[in-house]
Amino acid sequence: MEIQGAVALVTGGASGLGEATVRRLVGQGAKAVIVDMQAEKAEALIADLGDSVTFAHTDVSNPEQVDGAIEMAAAMGTLRIAVNCAGIGWASRTINRDGSAHDLDVYRKVIEVNTIGTFNVLSRAAGAMSQTEPNEDGERGVVINTASVAAFDGQIGQIAYSTSKAGVVGLTLPAARDLAPVGVRVCTIAPGLMDTPMLALLPDDQRAALAKDVVFPKRLGSPDEYAKLVEAIVTNPYLNGETFRLDGALRMPPK
Repeated sequence: MEIQGAVALVTGGASGLGEATVRRLVGQGAKAVIVDMQAEKAEALIADLGDSVTFAHTDVSNPEQVDGAIEMAAAMGTLRIAVNCAGIGWASRTINRDGSAHDLDVYRKVIEVNTIGTFNVLSRAAGAMSQTEPNEDGERGVVINTASVAAFDGQIGQIAYSTSKAGVVGLTLPAARDLAPVGVRVCTIAPGLMDTPMLALLPDDQRAALAKDVVFPKRLGSPDEYAKLVEAIVTNPYLNGETFRLDGALRMPPK
């Protein structure tokens, strides 16, 4: 899929992995819709990148709001790329130290945003792509989801987050198979420890401690390294139905 001239929908696009993705895709000639709840950060990114970018204040688990963002993308050109970076985390064990159960509402919320939100955007963006003209290879678009190494190496206290990200991994292959007849590819990236704004708030010694289990290179990953993998998936038409770990060979310990 050519990036030049395409329109991309990027959830969580106002910061972190999503922001890096927006910057890279726009730098390669795409237009982009930032799908996010952080209006101030989105507007700052638009001010930096110019008219190629617009903002849709959107809850990814809300079908009507996602449809509105897709309509904004269609108004900019042909939607070819959707990247799901929006997500939330929560730290809590299956039972608490006093034996009480994990808060079920919190568990549901993490699943709602990370898994249901990803599927909501995937399904609706793919539906819009299916109505476009294919390229010479019959391809109409590509959807890239974001899981986590926690889908495979979930740590103590990550029960909700790991479940949600394992769901994203699990939907990747069946979605790719479902969407093959309309020429839409689906892949997922499972990042390890990435140097996002959240981790940037930690002191240097804590950041170094997090990086100690990374095999090589022995550091946190950068958001642009995530964005480079997005670019590689978009431009390589034979990548489909797969989840790619982006983690420096990290395997997370229990805690």
